[in-house]
Amino acid sequence: MTHPSQDDPTDEDPVREEEPLAAEDEHLVREVERIATAVGRMFPGLCEVVLHDLRRPDNAIRVIENNLSGRQVGDSATELGLRRIADPDYPGVIQNYSNRFADGRPAKSTSIGIKNADGRYIAALCLNLDVSTLSPLALTLANLVATDVERSGEELETLRDRTGRELRSAIDTFAARYSSTPRSLNRDRKRELVRQLHREGFFETRSSAQLIADRLGVSRATVYNYAK
Repeated sequence: MTHPSQDDPTDEDPVREEEPLAAEDEHLVREVERIATAVGRMFPGLCEVVLHDLRRPDNAIRVIENNLSGRQVGDSATELGLRRIADPDYPGVIQNYSNRFADGRPAKSTSIGIKNADGRYIAALCLNLDVSTLSPLALTLANLVATDVERSGEELETLRDRTGRELRSAIDTFAARYSSTPRSLNRDRKRELVRQLHREGFFETRSSAQLIADRLGVSRATVYNYAK
């Protein structure tokens, strides 16, 4: 019986060819892990930073800084991550898209795919900015820079425009008193807000109910029910 020589290519271990690439992939993911941690710690409480290891989609989350979504290390990949796993040509960067946390808070997200030397997605770095925390600040700044203009005999704006803007401001002001966003208010707070708006005459225009509904994330029928 003949035995393969040491130089016989049929005797090569196929795993050995994959080991250098696997080692390079792990090194690359570890480097991105350091970036995720550093970026997250630069924006505490404001921006969630998540590193997804797409080589392990069933327990993809490898790092999560500023946990705003309630997810944990070891949780599975998102739909976006699965798309990248299935399609190497999927866009590498998806920037500033609208998103929402599990509790309804609005977020602005950016997802960055990480490819290895073989052109395959192995990780994704995702940033989820909690924009709900900025709403009260934006309202405060708007009030701070507001000016009083005295003009006689000159129409500066139409009643409809002013009413719409004042309505949005009234809704945001009410929510800010509870350190919340309009959509995150509970049902009793929303009912209290709608009744306040009704007393203050904001239902006089036909479009007001729909604007309130959109702002609170409820139906127009619910708004009218709250106003009773």
